[in-house]
Amino acid sequence: MHAEPFTCLRPAPAVAAQVAALPYDVYDRAEAKAAVAGRPLSFLNIDRPETQFPDDQDMYAPEVYAKAAELLRDELADGTFVRDGVPCYYLYRLVWRGRAQTGIVACCSVDDYENGTIKRHENTRADKEADRIRHIQALDAQTGPIFLAYRDSLALDVIVSAATSAQPLYDFEADDGVRHTVWRVSRPDAVEAIEATFERIDCAYIADGHHRAASAVKAALAKRAANPGNVGVEPYNSFLSVLFPAGQLQILPYNRVVADTNGLGAEGLVEACERVGLAVGPAREAPIEPAGAGRFGMFVGGSWHELAVDPASVGEDPVASLDASILQDRLLGPVLGIADPRTDPRISFVGGIRGTDELERRAGEEGVAFALHATSIEQLMAVADAGLLMPPKSTWFEPKLRSGLFVHRI
Repeated sequence: MHAEPFTCLRPAPAVAAQVAALPYDVYDRAEAKAAVAGRPLSFLNIDRPETQFPDDQDMYAPEVYAKAAELLRDELADGTFVRDGVPCYYLYRLVWRGRAQTGIVACCSVDDYENGTIKRHENTRADKEADRIRHIQALDAQTGPIFLAYRDSLALDVIVSAATSAQPLYDFEADDGVRHTVWRVSRPDAVEAIEATFERIDCAYIADGHHRAASAVKAALAKRAANPGNVGVEPYNSFLSVLFPAGQLQILPYNRVVADTNGLGAEGLVEACERVGLAVGPAREAPIEPAGAGRFGMFVGGSWHELAVDPASVGEDPVASLDASILQDRLLGPVLGIADPRTDPRISFVGGIRGTDELERRAGEEGVAFALHATSIEQLMAVADAGLLMPPKSTWFEPKLRSGLFVHRI
């Protein structure tokens, strides 16, 4: 696969901690506006430019995207952002709750995405793509890195270990307790070694950022169509990414809450679970966080029950064997009436970082919550290798990459 160094637009070291922002899509509109209040340097001002307008402003109007471009130009002019003079790689380490993961910031090939060398496991929505395409086109830049995983490589581990012994470019702890450290790799022999080693890696997997990737690729294809002289080396032919060895990544559970029991009540739901082949444990007050695949915690009627599926009944299909699929196919669909979890307003999804207290709060007295075991990175790669798609909301990655630390001008 191709993972190239690039000429980066990045914040000056003195303001990097103020610029770095969580991804644009973790906020709704009101949350985004609250998050930028009193934080003029937060990159979220640029990623979500509707925050600069009254609440009744059409957030997809041309003037909104133009505002994002204006803010970036202003911050380049006043020294908030600087531009490195030569193509470089960057190493980006995130440390959270005692765990570290170190990725290589690079630009990956649009052609590798198109031909399946960069593998995905989720569908994307046209409306969400359109927003980011317009954002990229207005700024003439990609601002949100795609979170990619590759199968562990000893050769890259050795290079990264040597490079991270140097003085970092940035090193700060964010408000949520995640420590972010960045090193620049500009020495020609190190740059050549990283690029050559990636050429020997067969593929990468999108862990997070399917919409950002699809948008960057479609914006690139539009530029190709407008440039008959395209030769493939133009900056728009690659997209901003951070590539992590799969063995360093942690996936948290993505839990489910249904607003009601579909008329069954607590006792009726327990009986229905047994009828569809789920073993049901006794009621208990203490929350149940499943210790392994094929087990679920169910909170209903003020009590928790452990559910378990017979492993022999699961099969080996990489999608059907996922806990999210088992729950949907056996219980959420046929029993609770959630035919399409993408669109049904009765179901909501809660990232595992929120904890079981949040599940109990959302379920309340009338609903039901399900705690799942986390999907593994091996399961994610198996689904992508098979060219299949995961159920919606199957993986929750933490910690989140920050936006604004790396910008790729196209």
